[in-house]
Amino acid sequence: MTQQMTPVAKKRSSRAPKIVISEDEITHIEALADGAMQRNPALADRLLEEIGRARIVKPAKMPKDVVTIGSTVTYRDETTLQEKAVTLVYPENADISRQQISIMTPIGVALLGLSEGAAFYWDTRDDQRRILTVIRVEQPSEKVDCEQ
Repeated sequence: MTQQMTPVAKKRSSRAPKIVISEDEITHIEALADGAMQRNPALADRLLEEIGRARIVKPAKMPKDVVTIGSTVTYRDETTLQEKAVTLVYPENADISRQQISIMTPIGVALLGLSEGAAFYWDTRDDQRRILTVIRVEQPSEKVDCEQ
């Protein structure tokens, strides 16, 4: 009988995935959220909500498989099975033509602090709910190492 209870326990994982944010980024991210309150209060609220539930860690303790500013993340849309790689950046460095997305976008907020294997819901512009899964996270220093 205890084996039948296992699927019930797995349903709890449908809550928002755990996130981790480096303490050296938190001040800048909070300032961005505060600054966006007038222009885009829904996005600012969502970012502050994510910050509020995040585990804040020292940079040296930051797991390598967690999306941070500067990380390149590959994620899969579970509906279309398409994979996309983007780099999460601060707004002043965003350049969609180079797949550099701002943390101050809905997808940027959603990706911040997620680890490899995490899945999350994404509402598209045409109000379709999709599940996206983080496949791979590369930190800036890892990209150089991979080319050797």
